[in-house]
Amino acid sequence: MQKAEIGIFGGSGFYQFGDQVEEIWVNTPYGAPSDKIAITTIHGRKVAFLPRHGKDHHIPPSKINYRANLWAMKSLGVTQVIGPCAAGSLKKEIKPGDFVVVDQFVNRTWGREDTFFAGPQVTHVSAADPYCPVMRQVAIDACKAEGISVHEKGTVVVIQGPRFSTRAESKEYQRNNWDVINMTQYPEGYLARELEMCYVNIALVTDYDAGLDDDPSIPPVVHEEVLRVFAQNIEGLRKVLFHCIKNLPKERVQCACGQAVHGAQG
Repeated sequence: MQKAEIGIFGGSGFYQFGDQVEEIWVNTPYGAPSDKIAITTIHGRKVAFLPRHGKDHHIPPSKINYRANLWAMKSLGVTQVIGPCAAGSLKKEIKPGDFVVVDQFVNRTWGREDTFFAGPQVTHVSAADPYCPVMRQVAIDACKAEGISVHEKGTVVVIQGPRFSTRAESKEYQRNNWDVINMTQYPEGYLARELEMCYVNIALVTDYDAGLDDDPSIPPVVHEEVLRVFAQNIEGLRKVLFHCIKNLPKERVQCACGQAVHGAQG
């Protein structure tokens, strides 16, 4: 029986969402998800919430069981997933407190279980446009409606973590003209695509990574600052999420996410 239709993953500083929740454990073929999943109703929509690091933030980015997390959402009936996260900026014009609705990722992680098709069935799912265009527009509109400074597209480079970048690494990412940096966007969004779920990321900018090449006065990020800026903006993020939940289409007819695996099998 369907428990939810919309899924939300919480990141650093975002460990609970909504009131009057029903918490459930979900068993998956890939092991346990990060924590119990909280089911609640918002604007008449059934929503499932899961903190990807666990409620007490005990799971580092490279150890998150992304496959279990996505499979658990799918098994509950979720078809649309919102994956907000904290992110560092790689450009001066993308400021702490801004939101970025990314449209591309670059993967710089290693060793993460990043596919449901590890054999004997071989499937090559396109990741050319990894984020749902319909959900992206809903998120952009929600940010504008709530008065949030939003960048309507951007490339996120995903690093292994848990350490932050060196100055040399950060300069490389800036030279490549990438926009923000994060530790959890891969493989979360891609795995949603393999399960033919719509997925959108909303990156809440908390810092300038290791500093900016053209402004030596900007200090490198520390985790305490990430949590401080995220906490300052958490209410704005909640408003955006509630707005998205209200306006996400109930029928997925305007995107091809639900057929992502069609024609991809080897």
